[in-house]
Amino acid sequence: MRLEKRRQKLSEEFRESMVILASSLAAGYSMENALKASVDELETLYGKEGLVAREFAYMVQQLRMNRPVEWLLADFAQRSGLEDIQSFADVFAVAKRSSGDLGSIMRHTAEVIRDKMQVREEIITLTASRQFEQKIMNMIPFFIVFYVESASPGFFGQMYGTGLGRMLMSGCLVVYVVACVMAKRILAIEV
Repeated sequence: MRLEKRRQKLSEEFRESMVILASSLAAGYSMENALKASVDELETLYGKEGLVAREFAYMVQQLRMNRPVEWLLADFAQRSGLEDIQSFADVFAVAKRSSGDLGSIMRHTAEVIRDKMQVREEIITLTASRQFEQKIMNMIPFFIVFYVESASPGFFGQMYGTGLGRMLMSGCLVVYVVACVMAKRILAIEV
């Protein structure tokens, strides 16, 4: 869950960085200078510890060592593991080789990422109540066992005290775990 939240945060920050880069390119900066200029704005928005701010600062350091921008973006895409960043790095490399209009490419990329994130947010909004219901349904068996055991002590003695009861309850536990995993997968809609 932490990894997924980190990826989502990186995706959001990357979308904003595309807007900043596009405006710098529209102002006439080269991609290298646009990266340098965007670091300050990203640090203002997300702090020095922002995911994209740190990545862009790293790229600027690498640019000072005469590393090509295409290589740096491809490296960033590989390390991030995000499809949006990988697609952008690929498109940027092709556009740079073919002397394409980088400003319009950046704007288009930012729009595509923004649209994708809006769809993701709508899906999250639409499935939020179902996810809450799923969490409640996952906890109900524990509450039932707790209630029955507290209301009738010893009621589960046959189920947990005999070999047949242990096998039956172990089977029920397996079915419960499979149901929880299936419910989580059903509600995990990818965009």
